[in-house]
Amino acid sequence: MSAHLTLRGLSRCYGSPARPALSDLTLAVPAGSCLAVVGPSGSGKTTVLRLASGLDRPDAGDVLINGTSVLDVAPEDRGMAMVFQRPLLFPHRNVLDNVAFSARVRGASRRRARIEAAEYLNLVHLSGFGSRHSAELSGGQEQRVALARALAARPKVLLLDEPFSALDAALRSEMQDLVRQVRAALDPTIVLVTHDQNEAASLADCVAVLSSGRLVQHDPVERIYSRPTSLVAARQMGGRNEVPGEVRGHHHHSVLGSLALPVDVRPSQGPGVLVFRQESVQVSDPDDLGAEIQGLVKAVRPTGPRSLLTIEVADGGGPKAVQQTVEIHAETPPGHHAEVGERVGVRLAPHALAVVSPAPEHDLRSVQMTAASNPPVHALRRRALATDRVNQRR
Repeated sequence: MSAHLTLRGLSRCYGSPARPALSDLTLAVPAGSCLAVVGPSGSGKTTVLRLASGLDRPDAGDVLINGTSVLDVAPEDRGMAMVFQRPLLFPHRNVLDNVAFSARVRGASRRRARIEAAEYLNLVHLSGFGSRHSAELSGGQEQRVALARALAARPKVLLLDEPFSALDAALRSEMQDLVRQVRAALDPTIVLVTHDQNEAASLADCVAVLSSGRLVQHDPVERIYSRPTSLVAARQMGGRNEVPGEVRGHHHHSVLGSLALPVDVRPSQGPGVLVFRQESVQVSDPDDLGAEIQGLVKAVRPTGPRSLLTIEVADGGGPKAVQQTVEIHAETPPGHHAEVGERVGVRLAPHALAVVSPAPEHDLRSVQMTAASNPPVHALRRRALATDRVNQRR
């Protein structure tokens, strides 16, 4: 129930050619894998799904399933199914018939479609909910029904467009667990659009970072966290530490001193920004022998059992009035306590260091949402209802 999806050189422009929604995007998603597409609003994430599914047509490029172009294939015949941010359930049909809709579109009899629908409801843990209507469901239950309906279409590629963004943290976690169960049971190829880097890291095998319609980085989850190739990628994956300086030899020189870089990091010589994850920063007593850096705690922000510290580090050279300073963010483990104004020692895990160019490819703060990049919900609903009426007449 999976297929290799290839997006080759996809471009799409809705307005000014100077600001395309998507520009020359090439991605390969192996059969049975999960790719997370992340980026700020307006970066082109949903456009990727619309072009892949056939809800929109690219100005250039191609969409291939197992090496065969489906650019001229109707959306319903591409072997794909999409779950949107909103469930878009048919209010006039009960849960069972909402899910059975997919099989009816394929030409199955009403009896056969309902038998299959019951199986998919069981898969999403909604057995016994078949007779209910959408008004009787919680938000999480509605999304489970939407997922079951998509799976009932037997897609080779499942497209998820931020389907859990409107749910609270507990429900979102439950839905993420459900996606893992679906992967284990059906092994579909999945493309997940999300704004949550934690969701991307927990569900996906690889992550593609988009900015202003362009692909910034496409790598396995672990590498994109530890070895971002740009400030854009580092920031989008939640990285908070950026220390400007200069690369000379295989060391980065900055306010933090001269730090040796990991052997697999090979930056260009000259100006470079040292980036590292806040989780990789170890905070200790300032007199600890392993703490090569000392700083002053400027802020403490609790994040559940952990805390996020902002630590100011000065270069220590020259008069105080001209000292350079930099802020380091550290995520401390449960049980660690620090106070504002406290002097602490800081140790950076050598393997966690990376260096990127000082200038991001695109300024995330300047990206604007392109209104045309998202399909009108009422248009999608009209199309589905029209198909529903046709099937009812059969």
